[in-house]
Amino acid sequence: MGSLRFFRARAQPAYIFPDPVSLSLGSRCLSWSRILAIFFLPFISSGLAPRSKLRETLPSQPAQPPEPRYNWSYVTPLELKNRSVGLGTGSTATGHAHFTLNGRKFRIFGGSIHYFRVPREYWRDRLLKLKACGFNTVTTYIPWNLHEPETGKFDFSGNLDLKTFVMMAGEIGLWVILRAGPYICAEIDLGGLPSRLLRSPKAILRTTEKSFIEAVDRYFDHLVPRMAPLQFHQGGPVIAVQVENEYGSFNRDKRYMSYLYQALIKRGIVELILTSDNENEVLQGSTEGAFATVNLKEIKKDSFNQLHQVQGNKPILIMEYWVGWYSKWGDEQRFPKVSEVERTVSEFIKRELSFNAYMFHGGTNFGFMNGAAYTNEKHQGVVTSYDYDAVLSEAGDYTEKYYGLRNLLRSASEIPLPQLPGTNPKAVYPTVKLLHYLPLWEVLEYLNEPVKSNIPINMENLPINNGSGQSFGFTLYETPICSGGRLHANAADIAQVFLNETIVGVLDEYNQIMDIPKSTKCQHLRILVENQGRINFSWKIQYENKGLIGPVSIDSVLLKDFTIYPLEMKMNFFKRLRSATWKPLTGSYVGPAFYKGTLKAGSSPKDTFLSLMDWDKGFVFINGHNLGRYWNIGPQKTLYLPGVWLHPGDNEIILFEKMESGSSIRFKDKPQL
Repeated sequence: MGSLRFFRARAQPAYIFPDPVSLSLGSRCLSWSRILAIFFLPFISSGLAPRSKLRETLPSQPAQPPEPRYNWSYVTPLELKNRSVGLGTGSTATGHAHFTLNGRKFRIFGGSIHYFRVPREYWRDRLLKLKACGFNTVTTYIPWNLHEPETGKFDFSGNLDLKTFVMMAGEIGLWVILRAGPYICAEIDLGGLPSRLLRSPKAILRTTEKSFIEAVDRYFDHLVPRMAPLQFHQGGPVIAVQVENEYGSFNRDKRYMSYLYQALIKRGIVELILTSDNENEVLQGSTEGAFATVNLKEIKKDSFNQLHQVQGNKPILIMEYWVGWYSKWGDEQRFPKVSEVERTVSEFIKRELSFNAYMFHGGTNFGFMNGAAYTNEKHQGVVTSYDYDAVLSEAGDYTEKYYGLRNLLRSASEIPLPQLPGTNPKAVYPTVKLLHYLPLWEVLEYLNEPVKSNIPINMENLPINNGSGQSFGFTLYETPICSGGRLHANAADIAQVFLNETIVGVLDEYNQIMDIPKSTKCQHLRILVENQGRINFSWKIQYENKGLIGPVSIDSVLLKDFTIYPLEMKMNFFKRLRSATWKPLTGSYVGPAFYKGTLKAGSSPKDTFLSLMDWDKGFVFINGHNLGRYWNIGPQKTLYLPGVWLHPGDNEIILFEKMESGSSIRFKDKPQL
């Protein structure tokens, strides 16, 4: 058995732990059987099958509720005023390990909600629904790339107000686990790392390489002082902090995890520090001093073998129990069945395991934040919806999983659960006709000053945003040519190629060569490149530069004199665009263009879903808010529009469509899959 890792003394409860006993999985299972047989017979005999609102009349329901098992009303952020010992571990007289909080037995029933994927105005609603479901803890990642969009420029306002989210959770009665990174995965662009880290070919991500770790240190110098006052020992609701994420799957630098662990301690983190890895990668991802946890979708025979090797007879925390999964463009959607989720959570309860439902509420990849996967040697962007088939839907609505888990957690609770909060009403607004448009070529004057360069420059290395480059969006490269021939260009992720304003072809990672028609006169060669999301997992994150990568040539002759237009589509761009003279759309238009219409929301705006069935691919902006990407290849067919982003009365809708105009936007009161 591997060496047992202990907590730091300041987080250690006043318990004497027995020496870890080397047990085979078989004997461990036998021990569980005995414990279950003796203590939890009422649970077994009465059954744990949950009954949702949709199934309450089924005759298979038990006549008597299961015997109560826990009551944490005395150990909530609101009630616990006198705090001495944070989250730690203890064990019973029979040697059964468990967590403790302030010296009292405690189990973590957590659910993941990413504040940056949910409109700020809906945070309270989602947290109340987490509490009402029977959970006692909320977990969230902290995305470096969103909080520090430019070097030294930090944003913790609006939808990124971490402190308000954490304190709101505490006020509601929820404990908080912060997953601080620096890398978080989370199906977000580059796993939450800022894309500017790719500017230097010498930088090696997720290692102690000098330039990377110096950037991490500067970020932690700003982030951790914001986190520290929110900790348990300072009266806040944060009971644990996770360092990095699933490093066992990366495992490029043996010193890296230890460095990050010490970096958090030196800056003031005194609560329990966690690592999180897939069940078969714990040995590679754990680090001395931190408490190891596992991620899984079901309990198998050997699920906890490596965990026990690392820390012996310590309580088990399943940091990510995957109740669903994310979707990629062009893929079929496959999710766990409700019955499978109920059965697995029932097993967690029987075994007295702590767990975190990933995701309790997924939310939305608003804007350009989505990441990408590399599967079957193919780059696939993550869709805009991060619904995840989670316990709460993308729009915060109750699901069959919610009712099932609530019944399970209620059956194991000694006290009644809070009443269910109401649902947010939805609206089906009148169809919106987009009657005006502006071709991309007529919008260029409203962009920031273009970059002039003798050679093409990839997004990350463009000299914009105070030396931080371009993180998201599109980039247009323009250069004069006076002859045709065989064009060679490496475009990431996908590019449309134009002669003047006429499309002549498409380039991507598999197709880097195309023929340019011969011409007797000089023309503008234009290459519009779309970043479809940087890979967020695996060693491939190291090579995720976007835009044109390397030289561009025709018949092996290098092209020069590029004018480069970054299309970041930030809020100030749309403010400038309001002064443009929009053209009436009398027929259809082929090519990249912006389209404008008006949504009339009435006096009381509500949530809705946009259906863009006769459009091809692009982005939707409502009053300047980027709702995210639509794409007719599916599987996502509607975009979620939060009602809190609408004004009473008229609302501006702008579409950026890459291919060809559609006719209108329709609205629905539920997502279309």
